[in-house]
Parts: sequence; C-alpha cells; structure tokens
Amino acid sequence: MSGTETERTPLFDFHSARGARMVEFASHFMPLQYPAGMLEEHRRTRQAAGLFDISHMGQITLRPKSGSIEELCLAVERLLPSDVLGLATGRQRYGLLTNERAGIRDDIMFARRANHLVLVVNAAQREADAEYLRAELPASADIETHFGERALLALQGPSAEDALARHVPEVRSMRFMEVRDVTLAGFPCIAARSGYTGEDGFELAISADAAGPIAELLAEEDCVFPVGLGARDTLRLEAGLCLHGNDIDEDTTPTEAGLAWTIPSVRRQGGVREGGFPGSELIFREIVDGSRRRRIGLVPEGRAPMRRSALIFANDDAREPVGSVTSGGYGPSVGGPVSMGYVVPELAVPGTSVHVDVRGRRLPARIAKLPFLEPRYRRN
Repeated sequence: MSGTETERTPLFDFHSARGARMVEFASHFMPLQYPAGMLEEHRRTRQAAGLFDISHMGQITLRPKSGSIEELCLAVERLLPSDVLGLATGRQRYGLLTNERAGIRDDIMFARRANHLVLVVNAAQREADAEYLRAELPASADIETHFGERALLALQGPSAEDALARHVPEVRSMRFMEVRDVTLAGFPCIAARSGYTGEDGFELAISADAAGPIAELLAEEDCVFPVGLGARDTLRLEAGLCLHGNDIDEDTTPTEAGLAWTIPSVRRQGGVREGGFPGSELIFREIVDGSRRRRIGLVPEGRAPMRRSALIFANDDAREPVGSVTSGGYGPSVGGPVSMGYVVPELAVPGTSVHVDVRGRRLPARIAKLPFLEPRYRRN
C-alpha cells in the first residue's frame, strides 16, 4: 500500500449496508457512527453488547525458525519490559514497546500459543512495528504480518458472553485475558477475552473472508449493536484507557503514563531477568525517583468539555501551565465531560483544583481518580 491509499477493511460493505458514516482513520475507511448515533451506541455497549470492527489494527505472528519458543520469548523481552517467557500458553498480556529514551513506541497485546506468539499492534504503528521487529529480532525469528488478509472484531458489553455463547458455548468458561481456538459460523477463529471498553467481552481474529458472515451472524442477535469509532473513544475514555498518539507516545514514559504496572518484578531491578530492554535504566530511575509529570483524570466543574491540547494551570492567575489535556469529551455513562492529561506530580492528587484554558477562558476543574468507571472484566 502506498502512503496515499486508504484501505477498506473486510467489513466495509457491512458498514455501508447499515448506513454508517465512514471516515478515514489510520489509512483505513472506518465507521465513525451508525444512524442510531454515538450516544446510543455507547449506551447499548454499556447495557447490552456492541460489535466493533477493529480490522485496521495490525496482527503479527512470531515463530521460531530454529530454536525453541522459549528462546523466541527471551528475544522479544529485549524489546519490551514484560514477562513474555513466563506467559502461559493460551494467555495474553498488555505490554509496551519502549525506545531508548524510555518512551512508548507502541502499546500492544501479545498472546502465547503452543509454538508461536501473536501480537496485536496499533493501526498507525503497524508498519513501523513490523519493520522494527524485523530489524531487532534475531534471524531465527520468523515474522509474519497479516495486514489486510485477516480481520479483527470486538464484541463488548454485559451481554457479549451470551451472544457469542449461543454460537460457541465453550467461551463461557474463558477467563479474562484467555486466548482460545474456536469455530464460529464454520470458520476457525482465535477468541480472546479482552477489549478496549472497560466491559467484559471478546476480540475475534478471523480470516478476511470470514469477517462478513461472522459479523452478520452476531448482528442478528437482539442484544448486539454495531458501534463505530466515536463511541469506542468515549467508552475507552471513561475506562481510563490510553490511546497511542494522544495519551501515550514516544516521548511518554511508562511511569508518567501510570503504566509501570506492566513491568513485573522479574524484569525490574533485582529481578531474575532484570532490564535489557530499550530505556530500562531511565525507567528504573523513574520508578524509584518519580517522573516529571503524571497522567491524571480531569473533571470540569461546568459542562464545557476540555479537549486535547488544552493547557492546565494551577490556578486562574498562573502564568505558566502545569500540564495539558490529551483526551477529552462527553462521558455518556458518567453523565458529563471527562478528560485525561498530564500534570506535574505535586498536583496529581484526586480532588486537587486546577484551571483549564478552553478557547481563551480559564475554567475550573478538579483532578479525578482513573478510571472514571470501574471495569467489569470477567476475572474468574
């Protein structure tokens, strides 16, 4: 694909037939919303089940050409500060690809299968991530990308299990972050119990030709509603989940982002497999000494949304900003505007009063605990 082409996901016709408003996102035509509108799509996901097309994201398979899967896991650990070796077969984790400045190159999901690893990476980063893996992993690692040839669906919400289990009964026994091979509508499918909404649900990796039939089958369920990018963003914002390119990027460290929990003790200082990943010494230093800023939740005292790039001030008279907003909008389930951003550590305390510049006016707000809504993942 050239840099000017916009791709269609395998579900383009599915969206068009349902009257979706299509937009370009990460070089793909994606549904922003359907005729019901973003607020209704958000509400239906929280109360029933939303069906999302996330096929624009990158799926990458890593296999050992020679050597063992354990040796491949150790090689991958040189690129991200996660416990890849200790991940059990059939499980997945959230992790961070870091750079030498301790910034976040990308945030990913990685799963361990019997003899390979499967990575799901962000759409805007997928080509760069694949190139990076090819450059940094040893020649003994086979790197296979599935950009365009596979699809990815997400079924999210309290009714997601019932809707999927009517066709695949065994998903009822799956735990949070479990990955399993199943058959859906006659097609092989990799089901993961995870998502990006704060709700229980599943992500389904399938072949491109299976996408349409599976989406049609799930959409026939009374409790399932197609959902676009707009509601996906408000759902993840209420859940306090980061969007790469907004809330985290190559200049954001895991400690600043509140994501140091992704670095387990085995990879930290004194751990059995301490460090060895890009930026490790800087990250270790921040874990001990603290970072220059911290990600926070932000709730306005009024009704005006506080959106990305808005500057945050300690008070109405302060001359210099103490931080900025990275994501913001109306939270339908919260019932008001919510934002995320970064401030200096001394102000990153829930309840602290600040002011935010909104179109030239400094409006009062307070620092809030994240997430805005407690997640409802299936833990057992």
